[in-house]
Amino acid sequence: MTTGRTLAELGRLLGAEVVGDPTLAILGVAPLEEARPDELSFLHNPKYVSVARASRAGAVIVPDPALLPGRNLLVHPHPYLVHARALALFFPEAEPEEGIHPTAVVDATAELAEGVSVGPWTVVGPECRIGSGTVLGAGVVLGRQVEIGDECRLHPHVVVLDRCRIGNRCILQPGVVVGGDGFGYATVNGVHHKVPQVGIAVLEDDVEVGANTCIDRGALRETRIARGTKIDNLVQVAHNVTIGEGSLIVALVGLGGSTRIGEHAVLGGQVGTAGHLTIGDGAIVSGRAGVIKDVPPGAFYGGFPARPHREWLKGLAEQRKIPGLLERVARLEHRLAELEARSDGGDDDKQ
Repeated sequence: MTTGRTLAELGRLLGAEVVGDPTLAILGVAPLEEARPDELSFLHNPKYVSVARASRAGAVIVPDPALLPGRNLLVHPHPYLVHARALALFFPEAEPEEGIHPTAVVDATAELAEGVSVGPWTVVGPECRIGSGTVLGAGVVLGRQVEIGDECRLHPHVVVLDRCRIGNRCILQPGVVVGGDGFGYATVNGVHHKVPQVGIAVLEDDVEVGANTCIDRGALRETRIARGTKIDNLVQVAHNVTIGEGSLIVALVGLGGSTRIGEHAVLGGQVGTAGHLTIGDGAIVSGRAGVIKDVPPGAFYGGFPARPHREWLKGLAEQRKIPGLLERVARLEHRLAELEARSDGGDDDKQ
């Protein structure tokens, strides 16, 4: 953690307007409920205004000073972004030592640019190319002819297999596997014959991949994750999938083979997709939805099978009525039986 800074310094460094005492010393960053008078916090969700007003935080990052009158503030239209910058300022990431650890194995044909750090027990295969400033953590394994761009961070136990490519400024969290074989088998007479997966996986610039996520190589060509996309933990990206620029894929998503995700799409946690379908640009699929057909651009889908979100919510509301309807039907059936019994009795009397 860094030493303290005045509110004025923070305003300048974080690009925010200062309201209140510019000489106030800030020593750290903390949540609203826990912040002390020498710490900075942030407010970006209006439902936490009452929490912010009760907070002991010395200063608060807000989008509008009217939310917290009389308080020391940093004002910015995007307080969560300023919060992120503040965290990076007060908790800078440790810089690893440049060079190759004595226990690492780096093939003689590999090319490492200036400033590369290779951690203990890491393996860099033949003809790999590693860009400047990239960090390979402990136990990373790179296959043959792997290309990694500049300023990337591969955390411990990441695996990138043969011929796959990683762009610039990518972050791969621990346990990520890029370029494993896709799930391809030809089944004949009950026997599953493996189909060789000879394509590659490509991650463009500024992609981040969460821990233990697997991105399979293409069957013949590419699996591709476009620039700026962020993928959470424990996601399965099957062979030949393409994900467009700036998309967000939340934890436990499973993408079937050859699924195509558009630009700036959002898939909530545990979404599953069938293969060979398209989710359009800007579409949102809510958590635990099962997508079995194409989702139009800009649509908001949910449920299983996934359908327009309002339609899904309406269906849920109708389902809640079912117990009452069943009780009503039972009462009507009982009443009908009584009426039929009376009617039968009346006919007998006439005879």
